[in-house]
Amino acid sequence: MTDSRPGAKPSNAEKKQMRSAARLYAVQALFQMETTGQTIKAICREFEVHRFGATYDEGEFLDGDVDHFRLVVDHAVNFQALIDQMTDRALVAKWPIDRIDPVLRALFRAAGAELTQMVTPPKVAITEYVDVAKAFFPGGKESKFVNAVLDHMAHEAKPGGF
Repeated sequence: MTDSRPGAKPSNAEKKQMRSAARLYAVQALFQMETTGQTIKAICREFEVHRFGATYDEGEFLDGDVDHFRLVVDHAVNFQALIDQMTDRALVAKWPIDRIDPVLRALFRAAGAELTQMVTPPKVAITEYVDVAKAFFPGGKESKFVNAVLDHMAHEAKPGGF
């Protein structure tokens, strides 16, 4: 049960859930930035004000860990060239990053940010972003593809770090 008192600290399970939500929001934000040309500042503000914890007809969205969200988006943008190069090396030669689905491209950038610039354990990052892939592509084979690409990227980012 969630403690809804003002100033109450979230439990460890709630923190984990909030980081997971932040990852999903980060992928959405990166996708939206690419397709609309919005700035990082504008997109982060939109998500933090209008998306985190919002209620829509289809249900209530989870609160996300704002700090984690900002770090992922910031690192994905600032280290995009490095992350895209790693992703390209993990992809089949005939499918460079600019030819893959833009949602997957955003996902690889968010995951790459965590794998290269943050202290997230590689296994956690891979599991979390495979779950994000399942949310965007339910029942599809994309989650296996994401797992393979992220595994390759993780080994390159942190050799022997598993």
